[in-house]
Amino acid sequence: PPAPRPAPTHLPVVDETSAGGIVVRLHHGTYEAAVIARRNRGGRLEWCLPKGHLEGVETPEQAAVREISEETGIDGQVLRRLGVIDYWFSGDDRRVHKVVHHFLLGATGGSLTVENDPDGEAEEAAWVAVADLPTRLAYPNERRLAEAALVVLASEA
Repeated sequence: PPAPRPAPTHLPVVDETSAGGIVVRLHHGTYEAAVIARRNRGGRLEWCLPKGHLEGVETPEQAAVREISEETGIDGQVLRRLGVIDYWFSGDDRRVHKVVHHFLLGATGGSLTVENDPDGEAEEAAWVAVADLPTRLAYPNERRLAEAALVVLASEA
C-alpha cells in the first residue's frame, strides 16, 4: 500500500510587492526595449523584464525607474501603467503572494550594462525590438505585457 502522506503544514503567507517594466527607445525607426537575462532555479538563462522590490517608502513608479536603471543601466521616465501581475509561489518556509507593477518607460539616458545590479542577478542586458518581445521573453505574463506595450506604442506613433 502507498505510504501515508504527511499532514499538510500551513506555511506563513508573505506579501511581496515589486515594480519594473518595459523601457523603450526609438532606434532607426524601431522601438526597442532593454531586457535582462537571469538564471532560473534550474540554471537556465531566461530573458525577462527588469524588476525588483520596493524599498522604503518608494511608490511602484519610483521603484520601477530605480530597478530598471540598476538592472539595465538605462534611465527612464514612466509614460504609463502597463498592468499588474499577481502570482503565488512557495519557498521552503513560506508561501509568497507577489504583486508586480509594470510600467512603460521612455529611455532618457544611461548605457546598457548589468554592472550596477546590486543583486548580481542580471547576467546580460540587451536591446530587443518590442515587436520581438512576445517570442523572446520567458514568462507568458510578461509576453502579454509586451503585447500591451506594442498596442500603446502603435497608437502613439
